[in-house]
Amino acid sequence: MGRIGSPEINLYLSGQLILNKIAVIGQSLFGQEVYCHLRKEGHEVVGVFTVPDKDGKADPLGLEAEKDGVPVFKFPRWRVKGQALPEVVAKYQALGAELNVLPFCSQFIPMEVIRAPSHGSIIYHPSLLPRHRGASAINWTLIHGDKKGGFTIFWADDGLDTGDLLLQKECEILPDDTVSTLYNRFLFPEGIKGMVQAVRLIAEGKAPRLPQPEEGATYEGIQKKETAKINWDQSAEAIHNWIRGNDKVPGAWTEACGQKLTFFNSTLNTAGLLPEGEDLPIPGAHRPGVVTKVGLILFGNDDRMLLVKNIQLEDGKMIPASHFFTGAESSALELSEEELVMAEAVRSAWKRILPSVLEVEESTDFFKSGAASVDVVRLVEEVKELCDGLELENEDVYMATTFGDFIQLLVRKLRGGDEASECIIDYVEKAVNKLTLQMPHQLFIGGMFVDAEGAKTYETINPTDGNVICQVSLAQVSDVDKAVAAAKDAFENGLWGKISARDRGRLLYRLADLMEQHQEELATIEALDAGAVYTLALKTHVGMSIQTFRYFAGWCDKIQGSTIPINHARPNRNLTLTKKEPIGVCGIVIPWNYPLMMLSWKTAACLAAGNTVVIKPAQVTPLTALKFAELTLKAGIPKGVVNILPGSGLLVGQRLSDHPDVRKIGFTGSTEVGKHIMKSCALSNVKKVSLELGGKSPLIIFADCDLSKAVQMGMSSVFFNKGENCIAAGRLFVEDSIHDQFVQKVVEEVKKMKIGNPLDRDTNHGPQNHQAHLRKLVEYCQHGVEEGATLVCGGHQVPRPGFFFEPTVFTDVEDHMFIAKEESFGPIMIISRFADGDVDTVLSRANATEFGLASGVFTRDLNRALYVSDRLEAGTVFVNTYNKTDVAAPFGGFKQSGFGKDLGEVALNEYLRVKTVTFEY
Repeated sequence: MGRIGSPEINLYLSGQLILNKIAVIGQSLFGQEVYCHLRKEGHEVVGVFTVPDKDGKADPLGLEAEKDGVPVFKFPRWRVKGQALPEVVAKYQALGAELNVLPFCSQFIPMEVIRAPSHGSIIYHPSLLPRHRGASAINWTLIHGDKKGGFTIFWADDGLDTGDLLLQKECEILPDDTVSTLYNRFLFPEGIKGMVQAVRLIAEGKAPRLPQPEEGATYEGIQKKETAKINWDQSAEAIHNWIRGNDKVPGAWTEACGQKLTFFNSTLNTAGLLPEGEDLPIPGAHRPGVVTKVGLILFGNDDRMLLVKNIQLEDGKMIPASHFFTGAESSALELSEEELVMAEAVRSAWKRILPSVLEVEESTDFFKSGAASVDVVRLVEEVKELCDGLELENEDVYMATTFGDFIQLLVRKLRGGDEASECIIDYVEKAVNKLTLQMPHQLFIGGMFVDAEGAKTYETINPTDGNVICQVSLAQVSDVDKAVAAAKDAFENGLWGKISARDRGRLLYRLADLMEQHQEELATIEALDAGAVYTLALKTHVGMSIQTFRYFAGWCDKIQGSTIPINHARPNRNLTLTKKEPIGVCGIVIPWNYPLMMLSWKTAACLAAGNTVVIKPAQVTPLTALKFAELTLKAGIPKGVVNILPGSGLLVGQRLSDHPDVRKIGFTGSTEVGKHIMKSCALSNVKKVSLELGGKSPLIIFADCDLSKAVQMGMSSVFFNKGENCIAAGRLFVEDSIHDQFVQKVVEEVKKMKIGNPLDRDTNHGPQNHQAHLRKLVEYCQHGVEEGATLVCGGHQVPRPGFFFEPTVFTDVEDHMFIAKEESFGPIMIISRFADGDVDTVLSRANATEFGLASGVFTRDLNRALYVSDRLEAGTVFVNTYNKTDVAAPFGGFKQSGFGKDLGEVALNEYLRVKTVTFEY
């Protein structure tokens, strides 16, 4: 090792040691990145040795070095018949290199070169040596089903990957990892850092030389096409490992239908898959394969299934496995003007990558025009730049090799059609409301509908007749962990965080459009599952949900920070700015009264801010949330961004509150549960929390009001949505001089209400949401009667099938009574008198509650309206109206009704964090 101060070692900037005279020997983008990082750290590269140009294209490493004026050598070979070529060695030695760095090198380098530098030679190897020595290390890591992988940087010697170890880093091998995913996720980015770290250790004189152990050592040869044939006499997992281990190069193959078929993109994640489709006989296989709408199902000798998504035909064409018997998609998409501009930009990229092609036409084949694997990587990166962060897999290029097919593939992905086609949906179908409803009923995790752990389910009930609608998957704690992991991966590594804010808005607009296209179906499901009156569901439950997504879609590209003048650190100057950033994975727990609307209020703001989400719908009303999940796929929302878990609050809600990777909880529900969630969020990882909790909203009606309107709005304030309304007027204070007249008119209106099937167009009062809630309403009324309140009408269950409750009116309710203080969350009007003109006393009574969600006042006196609205302690005050919410108006409570806001611009702040950045110059 060199000494500090010796000719080849110098001090760099803040004391970091650098090496002079490094020779970089290798090729590829990996070699290019290692070279760039070494120079960035201040190390001197005296020469680069790479492979000769191929089809007129230089290797990326050589191109980069030439830009920097570093000598580049492109020897076709270093030795002949085992002997080093003297002229080649002489050119190398003339540089006087003190260290050889071999990031990736396909050539045989003679030992005269390896041993020449004073610091020796270090080599990158993509396995944890001594396991998987040899040139196909990544392949064999996957073929053997290793649970851990990684890379080694070792000192080169005259053996085959047997030199002393300098540095190793390991990672977990994911069940569906391929050579590409493992390389892109870990081996490439971390390998670059590892090579730079190794050089740093050498410069510091701290680089170890640890002899490789022979225990556990393996050596496997280079995988070739002729040796990659699938052995069917093994388990599904082993077949899956063989396919993914040979993914892309050389490709695992078999013979079927008179030709050689090569399989790519295999997975063992077959939850919810049924082997229904057309059989594909495969000689030697335990059972025939089955071509389904999502791919080719194969079987191991253990009868377990695996799914293959792509097949390469013998002529080299790659197709989706689901199209094996039908061929490629027959209808070409008609491109919009914007898409035509994009297509021309991509055409220019093809011209840059394929210099030998004079004109790129629709039929131009990428690979037949001379493209190699490194060009695939370049094309993927160019598309990312040109298409606002759209991330292709390498396999996408292999599947659409002609320019015309490639543009069609890009457009489908940009429109979101590609996502939905891969998802298996096991619908429950019902003919209802002159529609055939198709309702997903499984968990939605990572863009797939899947069964819960242990295939656990529960019944969701139709409150109109008490009958079972269907079985719904019941999420377990392990399912929450899977959903959070999917959301975290989508946030940190997926397309969602890479696309522009404007494109994020475009996807949310598309989702709103799809919700509008399916509004009758969504409203019918709300009526079926939640008992919502159909006409109200169409206008409010669904209609406001659509408006909410459109509103927040428009905010996506308007979330801005600011620049702040601060004191300068003279004589320098400073600039401070703030950035608003998404928080990360958010958990949203929604109630059962407005299943889709409450989901939309929170989720739209959450997604507009750039977060990913795990949603727990109420256990009794999961179906519109699951239909919403399907629409996110059709809209092109990337997989993992939205995840939906029907299940119990005790399991799912609690795990979301406790989970260390969840950074925000948005909850609507009871104050008691909200307090528990807040405590769990604090104890776990100090999550950000917003809570919309219980209410006992006062409505004050003064004698000078428009009485007809007050009666109409008073009815709506209580009986809207069967009283299952978080801002329902929990107590009406009516001025004494109009009290009796008001009560009389209310009772007259109540008697006109039609109780019935929520799907009937003339019904205006449907069933309560579920049986347990119905029982609570009966008990609530019994409390009122027992304490001396006057039951004017209602108070009982309607004698018919289902969970119907009579619209109810109580008068003579005194402040100490149970029904004066507690929320019913049902169609129960609580009326109390107040003395004429006694404004301050009625205000004191109205505010004498720990709740503060909403409130209202009816009066023609503007001064009184302003005075009362100023003093009512509630997050929303309605004046001469009620229930008038809007997507642009913030909504949230005071006191024990919670904190934080839904709707309006301020709702975005619940899902953002502010970062301050200060520069000095």
